Amino acid sequence: MRAAAGEVAAVLCLLALAAALDFGYHHAEELEAYLREVHAAHPALTHLHSIGRSVEGRDLWVLVLGRFPTQHKIGIPEFKYVANMHGDETVGREILLHLIDYLVTSYGRDPNITKLLNNTRIHIMPTMNPDGFEATKVPHCYYSRGRYNKNGEDLNRNFPDAFENNNVTIQPETRAVMNWIKNETFVLSANLHGGALVASYTFDNGNSVTGSSKGYSRSPDDDVFIHLAKTYSFNHASMYKGTGCDSRQTFPDGITNGYSWYQLEGGMQDYNYVWGQCFEITLELSCCKYPPADQLEKFWTDNKVALVEYIKQVHLGVKGQVTDRNGNPIPNAIVEAQGRSHVCPYRTNAHGEYFLLLLPGKYVINATVPGFKSMLKTVEIPDNTANFNALKQDFSFSEASIRTRPASCPKVPLIPRPWLTDSGSLNKRQPPRRVMQNLKWPNMLYLGGC
Repeated sequence: MRAAAGEVAAVLCLLALAAALDFGYHHAEELEAYLREVHAAHPALTHLHSIGRSVEGRDLWVLVLGRFPTQHKIGIPEFKYVANMHGDETVGREILLHLIDYLVTSYGRDPNITKLLNNTRIHIMPTMNPDGFEATKVPHCYYSRGRYNKNGEDLNRNFPDAFENNNVTIQPETRAVMNWIKNETFVLSANLHGGALVASYTFDNGNSVTGSSKGYSRSPDDDVFIHLAKTYSFNHASMYKGTGCDSRQTFPDGITNGYSWYQLEGGMQDYNYVWGQCFEITLELSCCKYPPADQLEKFWTDNKVALVEYIKQVHLGVKGQVTDRNGNPIPNAIVEAQGRSHVCPYRTNAHGEYFLLLLPGKYVINATVPGFKSMLKTVEIPDNTANFNALKQDFSFSEASIRTRPASCPKVPLIPRPWLTDSGSLNKRQPPRRVMQNLKWPNMLYLGGC
C-alpha cells in the first residue's frame, strides 16, 4: 500500500513539474530537464531523443508527440518545428516549449488537439544552436555573436544549395538536421527566427528559370507556399497586418517570397523542399531578436493559434501507397502532380508512401516506376485539414515484385548561376541585394533575422 502511494506521489510530482513551465528563458540544463519531465509525465504520447550534438557537445533535443511517437506509421504524416537556429533569436525557442505544454495538457480534453495528435506525428526541436544561445551573454535586439555556432558559422547559410555551389563546411548541427530529414518522411515544417515579423517562403535562392531575374523566385508549388504562409500570418495576432518592424519593411498580408525579400544561399528552407520533399517556411516572430523575458507570455499568446493551425496544413492534398501486384510497397517510385515536377523528383519512402501538399482542386497524379509505364489518376482534392486526413489515392502496378533505385537527384547546383548571362559574363541586371548579402552581418540589419 505504501509503495502504491509512493508511486502515485511520484507521478503527481512529475505532472506538477511538467505543468510548471514559466515564461522565462530556459538554458540548456533547464530545457533538457523540462523535456525529460514532459516525457516522464506523458510516456505514451511523447518520445524524447537527441538527433546529434553541437560543436560544444550539447544535445540537439527533439520531442516527438503523437499517438505513435516512437516510429512512423503508414498514413500518418510527419511534421516538424525547429527554433533557435540563430542562437540570439530566442522567441521561437521558448514558445515551442509552451506549445509542447499546451499539446500534452490538451490531449484528451480538447477534441481538436486530440484529433491532431492522433493523426499527426509532430517533432519539436526547441533549439538547433544551443551553443549560440549559451554564448549570448548580453541580450540584444539586433545583433550578437550568438547568432553563429561555436565555429562562427551561420547555420542558415550552411546547407547545400540547389542553385549555387556554396562550398561550405557542413557543421555538426547542420549535418544532424540533414540526417534527420533523410531518416524521416517529413511533409511540412517551419523554422522559427526573429528580427522581423513575417512568414517567408521558398525559394530563398533561384535563377532565371525560377524567375529570380524579376525579383521573385517561384517554386512549382508557389500557390501552396502562399497558402501556408497566409495560414500562419492570418492566425497570428498581428502578422497579417504586414506593417513589419519599421518603415522600410512592409509585407502585404504579412508574407513574402524569400528571394523577394533578399537572396539567401545555403538556407534550410530551400534544402527541405528540394532534397527533403518537405515544405518549409521561415517564421520571423519578433522585431527584437532577444526580447526581455517579461514579453514572452505575449509572444506565446500572439502565436498560439497560428502554431496549431499551421500544423493542420500537413493534411492538405493527397497521400497514398504505391504497391506491386502482391501488395508489397514499392519504394523510390516517383509520384508527382502533373505540371509540378520538382528539382529532385518526389518519391515514395520505404513503405511505398507518398504525400503531396496540394490545394483543393482537380489534379492528375503521375506515379512512375522506372522501367515501367507510368500510371495516371485524376483526383478531386477537397479541403480535408479539418478532418486531419488528406485524400487517399493508392497506385498498384500489375508487374511482379519490383525493386527500384532512388530517382536521380543532383548533388551540385542545378543550373548556371543566376548572375551570369548565357555567355558567362556578369549579368548587370542582378539586383544589388546580391552584393549586400556578401557584407558582414552588421551591414545587413535591415534584412531581418533569416
